[in-house]
Order: sequence, then structure tokens, then C-alpha cells
Amino acid sequence: MATVLPFKGILYNPEIITDSADVTTPPYDVIPPGEQQAFHERHPNNVIRLILGQSTPADTPRDNPHTRSAAYFREWMTQGVLKQDDQPALYLKAITYAHGESSVTRYGLIARVGIEAFEKRIILPHEKTFSKVKSERLELLKATHCNYCPIFSLYPDEGFILGTLEAAVDKSQPAVDFTDEQGHRHRLWRIIDPAVHAQVTAAMQDKRLFIADGHHRYETSLNFKKHLQATDPTFNDQHPANYVLMYLCSMSDPGLIILPAHRLVKGLGAEEMQKALNRSRAWFNIADYPFAADNRKTVEKQFLADLEQGVASQPIGIYTRHASVFHLLTLRSGVMEELFGGELDPALQQLDVTVLTRLLFMTILEFDQQRLDDATRFGYASTADKALAAIDSGDFDAAFILNPTRIEQVQEVAQKGLIMPRKSTYFYPKVRSGLVMNTLAE
Repeated sequence: MATVLPFKGILYNPEIITDSADVTTPPYDVIPPGEQQAFHERHPNNVIRLILGQSTPADTPRDNPHTRSAAYFREWMTQGVLKQDDQPALYLKAITYAHGESSVTRYGLIARVGIEAFEKRIILPHEKTFSKVKSERLELLKATHCNYCPIFSLYPDEGFILGTLEAAVDKSQPAVDFTDEQGHRHRLWRIIDPAVHAQVTAAMQDKRLFIADGHHRYETSLNFKKHLQATDPTFNDQHPANYVLMYLCSMSDPGLIILPAHRLVKGLGAEEMQKALNRSRAWFNIADYPFAADNRKTVEKQFLADLEQGVASQPIGIYTRHASVFHLLTLRSGVMEELFGGELDPALQQLDVTVLTRLLFMTILEFDQQRLDDATRFGYASTADKALAAIDSGDFDAAFILNPTRIEQVQEVAQKGLIMPRKSTYFYPKVRSGLVMNTLAE
């Protein structure tokens, strides 16, 4: 089903860029403004200038972050800062990082993958997207004709594909090896053996791919292909824009971790939240955890521990900047089936993010679709301490704390052709941008 092929990747030239930590970044959508500026200042060839260029008041349709991205890319190729490989390759990526008390390694295959409409059920999404983000990414792709960073996807594997790739690089030195600002070690190997290419391509043909991260970019690639079909008379089945750059990770990889995507919301006043909590009692049991300055950490620790232990009851934690109290909402049995059984598949009813979106946001807080689609009102945090700190700082008005979605839930939802609410998952660590790029120009 899936078409997974080697390609001539574009990489930073190690003769000019000696430390890839200076020029690579996390994906554009998890880089806050402060870090964006820091990456710009870190190195003149940092990939931030390609994926998330700085705007200025003087920007015009002919001079803006997207057109400057294209200009930087051409300049760096001409200067030899970026260099395209001479031979097609598959690229094996390893990231080693600390998780709890342990050190774990996750592997991923970076390859060129044939773009397929979701209706074909070969490449499957699991989350909704923001329309504004897709239009912005499409303008970047129109200007640059290049995939700067891969879409993070998952595939079912009992070990054959990953084992084949690991054997292909056994005892060989990686082409790229560096440690990033978070202490994560990144290694990248080129696999140029045509026999391995054929094995991997054949093994992937009966797989469905599940998008983990990069829904906006994948849908943008679909739209870019349609754009070229409509505007370029030379476009055909061999055009590079029929493909997209992907990082493919086995669902059984022990280094595959999903963190929660806690919700941060602006524009929620004290009175509105109190009314929502009162209404919630019709469907939730609510435990309150009041605290003072001297016992905040102790109460917070107990609150988060109780939330984690109550996973079977789909608990949701709430903290607002209007009161020194944490609230733990525990869903009563049968509520989701009673309220939404006629419209939501059981696989969706069992998701904590569905309880949050459909019951808390839409039913209790009465958010309409326009408000839910307003990306300026929402923020996300992958750890509880960051979520709570965003409230204490006044950046947001309320935090909704969740347990992480499980990988089997992602797979079940995608296989059924269903869609989770936005940002239902936070796969960790993110795939680094700038390691390997893929040109879409003929």
C-alpha cells in the first residue's frame, strides 16, 4: 500500500558545519518566539531561517519570511553549506534521551513517501488541523519547493524492517552525530545498498502509515500537489511533488513515547469557570485541592499523582489563575455513552481529549466551533509543571491537565477512519528539523 523510496537527501555539509546542533531545531510548531530568536542568533545558517523566518513590518508579497526562506536555501546550496547526496539513500535516524531514570533510544527511517489521499486509507491521520496553519505552510511550500523537515509517521512492524535497517548500519560510523540543547543525542546513517532499499520498499508495501506529528504539513503537501496539477502543465506522475519527506517509526519501538498534550486556554474569566465547575457536577465527581504558598508543592504533587492513578476514569485536572485550588474531575461511568453514544464511536468516547472537548469545552463551557478553531486562544504543554507555570505567569487563564493518549488508542482511531480532537498526542521527542531535506523541484 505505502510507497517508501530512497532519495538523494540534502544535508548540511560537515566540512562547513562542524556541529549540527548549531543549525538544527525542533519542528516549527513547537518553537516559541523566544526560542525562535535564540535559534536565529545561534548560527547564520540555522534552519530556523528556512522553517520559521522572522517577520518585519516592511514585509511585502515579494519580500517576506517565505520568499526569504527560498533565497536562503538557494544561497546555501550555491555556497555549499547545504549539499545534495550523489546517490539515493535511506537514512536511519537514532535519538537517545533520558526518560525517567532510564536512557532510551528511538529509531526512525527517513525516506520519500508517496502522497495518498486520506480516502485511500494508506496514510491515515488521527487529529483535526487548523485551516489557518495549513494556508501559511502552503505559501512556504509554494515559495521554496522543498521539505525542510520530515513528517513523523508510524508503521506496524514486528521487527523485520527495523532489524534490516539496524543490520545495514551495524558497526558503521554515523554521518551525523551531535547532542542538542536538551541533551538528546542524534545520529544519522546513510544506507545506500540497493538490496536494502528493495527489501524495505517491498516490506512497506503492505503497511498503513499513521501520521503522528505533522498533520498540517501532510495536508499542505496534498494541497501543494493539487496546486501544481492545476497550474503546471508539465506536472506528471514522476514529479517530485508526488512524494513527501517522512520519518517512519515502528509502533513497537521501545523508544516511542507519548506525552500528554495539556490544554491552556485564554479568555476564561473567574465567573465563567465557576459556573462551568458547578455544571460539571452533573457528570463528574469533583475533588478540590486547595493550597497556600507554604504547601503548594505538596498539594500539587498529590493532585498530579491522583490524576495519574485515576486513568481508568478519564480524569481531568483544572487549574485557573483566579483561585489557589486544583480541581480533579472524575467522569462518572456511562456518561459519554449516554450523551454521545449516537454520534461518537466508542473508540473516541474512551479518549480523555474527547471528554475534554465534547463534554467540558462544547457542552459545559459552550465553546462553539469558531472558538475551538481559534488557535490564538489555545496553548499546549507536554508537562504538567509547564502547564501550571503558564497559569501562574498570567499567559493563560486556565489549564486542563490530561493523562497521555496511548499508542493503541491512536492506532484504533486511525484504523477506523476516525479523527481525534486537535493536539490529542505529543510524541516525544520531536523529530529534528534540518537533518535531511528533500527538494520538490524537478
